[in-house]
Amino acid sequence: MAYRRTERVVARFNARREAIVEAAKELAAEAGMEAVQIAQVAARANIAAGTVYRYFPSKNELVAALVEGIAARELAVMRHAAMVAPGPLSALAAAIVTFAARSRRQHKLIWAVLAEPVDHDIGALRISCRKTLAAEFEARIAAAIAGANLPEQDSALTSVALLGALLEGLVGPLAPEPGDDWKMRDSVQALTLNALRGLGVVDARARGLVVQAAWPKEAAA
Repeated sequence: MAYRRTERVVARFNARREAIVEAAKELAAEAGMEAVQIAQVAARANIAAGTVYRYFPSKNELVAALVEGIAARELAVMRHAAMVAPGPLSALAAAIVTFAARSRRQHKLIWAVLAEPVDHDIGALRISCRKTLAAEFEARIAAAIAGANLPEQDSALTSVALLGALLEGLVGPLAPEPGDDWKMRDSVQALTLNALRGLGVVDARARGLVVQAAWPKEAAA
């Protein structure tokens, strides 16, 4: 019985922790990281501020959990999209379309998590998360080069440039305001097409890859 009670306690702890992070995510998606304050998070989660501190002793620890969680989720979805694609070049296109479309749908949240100015400690964690995302693109680019689907190039350098272009073009302060679903699709496909061209894919092939790439599910998936 004691073991079962421990399991229940752990389950309740994890559920409460997830609810707190989810409340922080909702606030960040609505108004950026500045809105992620302990009092506001507690109110959104319908708990006392002191309860939040039991799980996250500081705001930075809560923000860190949010940043790591979102980055891990997006990385997992990108990897899945690439893994089910029929070849290395299709896998690269799938990873780009998936990341781009989901970032566009959640543009305020992705900007808050990956690019919005924050405290130094969180900035270091964010850089680590961005490196992880860039490394996924690097692996896909390297695989396409190895298969003679792309010309020889510095895959580490181009992957960083690719991630930067996607973030700036889709969620940065200069990105166009999101429109309806068709406008969003157009912007994602245009950026993906430009990215593939920049990597050395000939235009006709690049267009075919963009059209054939599976459109990702809703961001909450």
